[in-house]
Amino acid sequence: MSFHSGEIAVQTQAGVQEEAQRLCNLISSTIKPSAQEFLHTQQLAIASTVDINSRVWASLLTGESGFVEVLNTQAIQINAIPIQTDPSHQNLQTNNDIGLLIIDLTNRRRLRLNGKAEINHKNIKVQIQQVFFNCPKYIQIRHIEKTVIDSLEQPETFITDALSETNQLWITQADTFFIASYHPESGADTSHRGGLPGFVQVVNSNKLVFPDYSGNNMFQTFGNLIVNPNAGLLFIDFAQGHTLQLTGKAKVIWDVERLSEFVGAQRIVEFDIEQILEIRNSTPLRWLFGEYSPANPK
Repeated sequence: MSFHSGEIAVQTQAGVQEEAQRLCNLISSTIKPSAQEFLHTQQLAIASTVDINSRVWASLLTGESGFVEVLNTQAIQINAIPIQTDPSHQNLQTNNDIGLLIIDLTNRRRLRLNGKAEINHKNIKVQIQQVFFNCPKYIQIRHIEKTVIDSLEQPETFITDALSETNQLWITQADTFFIASYHPESGADTSHRGGLPGFVQVVNSNKLVFPDYSGNNMFQTFGNLIVNPNAGLLFIDFAQGHTLQLTGKAKVIWDVERLSEFVGAQRIVEFDIEQILEIRNSTPLRWLFGEYSPANPK
C-alpha cells in the first residue's frame, strides 16, 4: 500500500515521513487471522459515508457479538443497518465508498477497514481495500452494560443547522468522538479521537475546536482533510444510547501560538458545522465507564 499526496504532505510537514513509510506495511488489502479473530466478538462499528452534496457523515452501527461477519479474506458482511433516518442509507446508494472503524472499548483495540459497500434492508456487504489495526492511545475503557434494553423507546431524530445548549454541553463533557473523512480517489475513512472531558471546545453554535495529539504518524484523516475539508463527527452518549452527528468542514491549524490553548496538542482542528443530526435511542447498547486512557494529556 502507498500513501496519497495529502497524507505525504502532512507527514512531511510533521517531519515523520520516514517513520510513516516504515508503518506502511501494516496496511493490508486482506483480512488476516488476527483481524478475523478480533471481528468475531465485536459489537460496535462507526461508518464513514458521503452524501450527494459531498458532505461526509459518521454513523453508528451496533449488533450482537460478531455482527461484523468475515465472508472471506477480502469481504465482510455487517449484519446490521443504521437507523432509517441516518444519512448512510441513502449515501451508499449513490456513493459506495465506506470507511469502517471497529472498536473494542473494553480492551482498547481498534481496527480500520476501508472499501466498497453494498447495502440492503438487512445488512451491508463490504469489499475490503485496506485493513489495519491502530494503537490503543486515547481510548477510554467502557464496558457494555446491557445488550438489550427491555423498554427501549423508538428512535427520535432531530435535524438542525446549529447546536442547541444541550448539544453544546454534551460536546464539552465528551471524552470520545469519531471523525469521518473522504478522499475522492482513495475513499472514505473513520478514526477515533479521545481526551479528557473538555478537550473539544465549543466556539459557538456552529464551530468547534479540538486538539490532535501524538498518534501513529500515518495521518490518514489529516491527509484526507488537506485534499478535501468535508468531514463528519459522531458523538455517542454511551450511557443512554443517543447519538449526535455533525457534518461540515475541517481546517488543520499548525500555528504554535494556537497550540498553546491545548495541553499536548501537536495540531488543532477548527470544525465549521453545516448540519446536525441528533438521534435519541439510536442503539439498544449501553456502556458503563471504566477508566480514562493513561495517554490523555493532563
